[in-house]
Amino acid sequence: MTSQAITTGNPVLRVPPASPAAAAAYFGASLAFHADVSDVAAALDTGEDPGFVVVDSRSTASWDQGHVPGAVHLPPSLVAEQAAGLLDPAVPVVTYCWGPGCNGGTKAALALAGLGYQVKEMLGGFEYWVREGFAYETWEGSERRSADALTAPVDAEDCGC
Repeated sequence: MTSQAITTGNPVLRVPPASPAAAAAYFGASLAFHADVSDVAAALDTGEDPGFVVVDSRSTASWDQGHVPGAVHLPPSLVAEQAAGLLDPAVPVVTYCWGPGCNGGTKAALALAGLGYQVKEMLGGFEYWVREGFAYETWEGSERRSADALTAPVDAEDCGC
């Protein structure tokens, strides 16, 4: 890439890309803080202990509407009061909320990290869990919707990423 490409007004390159070393540090850190729904589902689907627990940070009404199977219900406002009784501090936690437009999973992750838990946030939240076609639990039982072709490949084992 030349400096001329940067000064041409191209909106993508108006600010030059980070150095490879800076990019590796940034993206490596991102993966330390985040997991996507496909990876969480794959880890839970093995039938073995995935080595983490999933925490749903939404309200009780939202939880009843649907949640990741096996998740623990723990809204951010209750983390300080209830985390010790619900979670093993030696087991990493993956938090989630509604979806990309909601930061409840981030708030829960921050509160848990403040208490000493290792934590990641599940990108896409419950919205993408459902949109990618994974089974979920409601107060009435288990449900599953077809995968949304805009978020997951139809009739494929995984997204390949």
